[in-house]
Amino acid sequence: MQDNVRVEGEWLLVGDEALELAPIGRISVVGAGKAGAGMVTGLRAALGPKQLAEKQVVGWVNVPADCVPHTSPTRERGSAIHLHAARPPGVNEPTVEGVFGAEQILEIVSTLGPQDLCLCLISGGGSALLPAPVEGISLAEKQAVTRLLSAGGANIQELNTVRKQLSRIKGGGLARACRAGRLISLIISDVLGDPLDVIASGPTVPDRSTPAEALAILEKYLRGNESLAPAALAYLRRQTAVGAANHNHATCQVTNLVIGNNAVALDAAGVEAERRGYSHAMDAATKLEGPAEDIGRHLARMALRMQSEPGPDCLITGGEPTVQLAPAEIRGMGGRNQQLVLAALDEFRIQNVEFRNLKSCLLSGGTDGEDGPTDAAGAILDAEIIRRMQELGLEPADYLRRNDAYRFFEQTGGLIQTGPTHTNVCDVRVVVVDRAGA
Repeated sequence: MQDNVRVEGEWLLVGDEALELAPIGRISVVGAGKAGAGMVTGLRAALGPKQLAEKQVVGWVNVPADCVPHTSPTRERGSAIHLHAARPPGVNEPTVEGVFGAEQILEIVSTLGPQDLCLCLISGGGSALLPAPVEGISLAEKQAVTRLLSAGGANIQELNTVRKQLSRIKGGGLARACRAGRLISLIISDVLGDPLDVIASGPTVPDRSTPAEALAILEKYLRGNESLAPAALAYLRRQTAVGAANHNHATCQVTNLVIGNNAVALDAAGVEAERRGYSHAMDAATKLEGPAEDIGRHLARMALRMQSEPGPDCLITGGEPTVQLAPAEIRGMGGRNQQLVLAALDEFRIQNVEFRNLKSCLLSGGTDGEDGPTDAAGAILDAEIIRRMQELGLEPADYLRRNDAYRFFEQTGGLIQTGPTHTNVCDVRVVVVDRAGA
C-alpha cells in the first residue's frame, strides 16, 4: 500500500496520479478481501495522522473473521475504518454477516458528495465477502449456486459471471451506487492476467457479461436439475428475455489500480532463490490453467530433467489450476495444491523413481494459506515423503481418484500448514534439485 499511496506536501499520490488535497472533502474507505486488514493498516500509515483527522477518514471493509484483531487499531485519531467479520475463516461462501456488511458499504458510498474521495480496497476472496443478492434471490439460493458451480469444476470466470448477474454490488454495482467525485480502487489480484472485471467480481468495473451468458453457465452445471436453483434460473431468464442488463453508468470518475498479483509474488520468490544461491527460472501463468493433476505430472517430469541436465536448478511457477471433484459418496479431503503435488508423486511412481534416486523437492501452496476446505496451504514432496509412502504401502492413485490428498500427506508428513496469510495472489509452486548430491 505504501508503495502506491503517499502524501507529499499538499498532494495525495495514488499510483501515477497526483490529487490536490485541499479540494478533497472527506475520504471514505470501503472494500472487501482477505488482505483487507493489512491494506487498511498500510493505507492509514500512508495517509498519516494529519490527513486521517482532517479528511475525517472513515469506512467499512469486509474481511474473514480471523482477520479482525480483538482490539482494532483502526479506530484511532479520528479514523474509524471498521473491519467487519463477513464470513468464518476457511469458509469461502457468502453469509448473512457478509450481506449486512455489503449493505453498510452501499450506504456509505451513497452518502458521499462530489468533493469527496472514495478509496476501495479489493483483494482475494472479495467475491464471497461482498454478497448483495438481487431482489427475489435469497442468500440460501445464492449459496447453493456457489456450491453447485464450485463442485462442478467451474472456473473463476464462470463463477463470477453468474455472481455478477445475481448481485447488486458486483459487476460495477458499487461504482454505480457511489456518489463521490472520485473513486479509486486499489486491487491485489487473485485472478491470473488481472482481469479487472473478474477480480472480486469487479465491484468498481463495468460488467461486460450478460444475463444470457450467466444463464448458459448455470444451466450447464445444473445438468437439467432445475430444482436446485429455481429463483436464480427464473431471474436470469427474465433478464435474458428483455436483453442485456440496462445498468446505469457510474456517476463518479473511477480509477482501478492493480498493486499486487501472482507475478509480484514470483518475483519476490525469485529474489529469495538468488539469495539462497539457486539459479532460477520463473513462469507466471496469465490465463486459466488446466487440471491440477496435469500440472503436477508436468512438474515431476521437469524435476527429473532438471536433476540430470544442465540449466537452472530452481523452477518457480505460479497460477491456479482446476480440480474436478469426485462424487460426494467417495470424496475425501484436499485442495488443488495438495492434488497437484500428489499427482507429481504418482508420476514419480509411474517413472519408477525410488526415494534413494530422487534429488528433487517440489511444493505447491496457496498464497492465502488455504487450500480447499482444509487447514493446509498445500503440500511438499521429497525423497522422505516417497520413503514413507512406500513403508506405509499407500497408493497415490487411489487417493487422487477420491480427492483425498490431505489424508495422504497427513500420513506421510507432507502437509504445508502456515495458517491464514491474510492475502491471496493465487498459487506458487517451487521445484529445486540437488545436482551435487546426484
